[in-house]
Amino acid sequence: YADNDKLEFIWTIIPVITLAGLILYGLFTWNEIMDVNMDDDPIVVELYAQQFNWKARYAGEDNVLGKANVRLIDLGENPNILGLDREDVYAQDDIITQELHLPVGKKVVFKMRSQDVLHSAYMPHFRMQMNCVPGQITEFAMKPTVTTAEMRETQEIINKVRRINDIRAEKSQKLIADRKEALEPYEFDYLLLCNKICGESHYNMQMKVIVDTQEDYDKWIAAQKTFGAKE
Repeated sequence: YADNDKLEFIWTIIPVITLAGLILYGLFTWNEIMDVNMDDDPIVVELYAQQFNWKARYAGEDNVLGKANVRLIDLGENPNILGLDREDVYAQDDIITQELHLPVGKKVVFKMRSQDVLHSAYMPHFRMQMNCVPGQITEFAMKPTVTTAEMRETQEIINKVRRINDIRAEKSQKLIADRKEALEPYEFDYLLLCNKICGESHYNMQMKVIVDTQEDYDKWIAAQKTFGAKE
């Protein structure tokens, strides 16, 4: 047809409706993932990225993270490795750890900082990823639903662990023959990885994530020292 208003309307309106549906669905999904509504009484945890490791900082009993600035980092006799403001009352009960523990079925709000370059907090088992940007705080929320112990008992993970350990056992025989140390058996753990190529040791930048029952989590968090107690 040289000119047909009806056809032009049809092939214009169909993509408009399709794209509008996709965009609206994406927005609702994004808002659900990024839901950091504090009315739900979530646990607040900071993920602190630096070349080439992670630190976790829990907000303590007041559930408010203390102020922090990279200019306040002090590695002297009384170290302040994350640059927390020693004068801030909210920082005194903050807890800094090398391992991330989360209670199952409890909403967690993650706030992320980077000390040096662009990193990316990537938790593949939770399908979560967010960039850690120097000079900026990024955040997302999630709720773990399966404990580490329960995950290890699933048939899929059992089969995966068996395959990996069969390969490790074969490699260990060769290492022992060369008088080298054998590989340790693999055990499944959730992991926090960096998904940005942030430097030469990028591949080493990971932290174990343990999803506990509420009881086990309470025992673990009660055994940790607060920032104020370390001074």
